[in-house]
Amino acid sequence: MRLRVLIADDEPLSRQRVRRFLRGEPGIEIVAECADGKATVAAICKTSPDLLFLDVLMPEMDGFGVIEALNGHRPPAIVFVTAHDRFAVRAFETHGVDYLLKPFDRQRFQIALQRARERVQRDLAPNDKSSLVKLLTSVAAHSPPLERLTVRSRDRICFVKVAEIDWISAADNYVELHVGPKAHLLRMTLAALGNQLPPNRFVRASRSLLVNCERIIELRSKAHGDFLILLRDGRHLLGTRNYRHNFAPLLGTLQ
Repeated sequence: MRLRVLIADDEPLSRQRVRRFLRGEPGIEIVAECADGKATVAAICKTSPDLLFLDVLMPEMDGFGVIEALNGHRPPAIVFVTAHDRFAVRAFETHGVDYLLKPFDRQRFQIALQRARERVQRDLAPNDKSSLVKLLTSVAAHSPPLERLTVRSRDRICFVKVAEIDWISAADNYVELHVGPKAHLLRMTLAALGNQLPPNRFVRASRSLLVNCERIIELRSKAHGDFLILLRDGRHLLGTRNYRHNFAPLLGTLQ
């Protein structure tokens, strides 16, 4: 049978590697390539691929979000292509088609492709998304938290230690990492980044704001339930009432 394949990965070299391996296999049609989660969802709905090679962590929307955003659309068989720990690999090999851990060779890729062919041929691509959602939740829970972030600009690459970030703000499809007087722009949503940060280090203060708990020295109530967050460097940030409860377990309930 002919297998219609979609490749979703924000790293061009990773997409190129999957494409190169696929071209050496019979009966393959690459219907689309995507570099972010939102484009992946749109491509799935448009092309209805049989098989999706999916990176877990992508801009705009991660693999978890891609699966949720299908909204009842019959998902393809999925082979995850990412760089997580061994627990995640074992978990997926128990519950799904396959999980390719970067870097992988042609032989390992062929094993994953064969498993995907068998899944599609048996028409066992799951109609229920819950098993994949649970899997990715498990992966996120057992993956080590980020210790530093890589920020790319036109002519340089900066490495930012997570512990040194004072606060993080959303800027459309980017986030701004504020480290002292400097700000670094990173292509990622605030929600996706928040899921990767060390637990209990950052607190969500509003829809567009994450604050390093170690930098907070005082909280001041304002009208209508909002509140001011005073940082060690003297900066004042505004927290909104819908996120007041996030501060209760970390810093004590606001009065």
